Amino acid sequence: MQTSSVKFYSLDFNQAKTYGIAALFVIGNLLLPQLFHLVPRGGNIWLPIYFFTLVGAYKYGWKAGLLTAVASPIANALLFGMPAVAALPAILLKSVLLAVAAGFAAARYHKASLLLLAAVVLFYQLLGTAGEWLMVGNLYDAAADFRLGVPGMLVQIFGGYLCINHIIRK
Repeated sequence: MQTSSVKFYSLDFNQAKTYGIAALFVIGNLLLPQLFHLVPRGGNIWLPIYFFTLVGAYKYGWKAGLLTAVASPIANALLFGMPAVAALPAILLKSVLLAVAAGFAAARYHKASLLLLAAVVLFYQLLGTAGEWLMVGNLYDAAADFRLGVPGMLVQIFGGYLCINHIIRK
């Protein structure tokens, strides 16, 4: 049986490395949205704020992912005004769901396949959309990621796969 040389970690809150890794992924989640917001509706289409949360949580565990998931949207809102403060609860919900799902999948399966990443992305999007629907009271608005963000979800799946399996190998 061939074993993967990709390593997965489960960092803990009492490790300094957890905060350093999370800080790096937060920086990624600060820079990537700035790039995509140069195009009209780029954030809504490409969903860049979730990318490094997915990669960080999958590669380094749900705790590093959770730090990234919470800090990234708040830092982006404070520094750049995007996402808008009104959108923060829904984005934070989806980010936290993503971090937990990605960390769980990596710990459970010890691999990052396209199917697993697709399941993680669908999980956080479906539950996040349901939660957002409860928050805003409008399914059409809550389903914006499914109406506009499919390209971003595909980037998360395929780009996440490449980052986890081929770029961040150790």
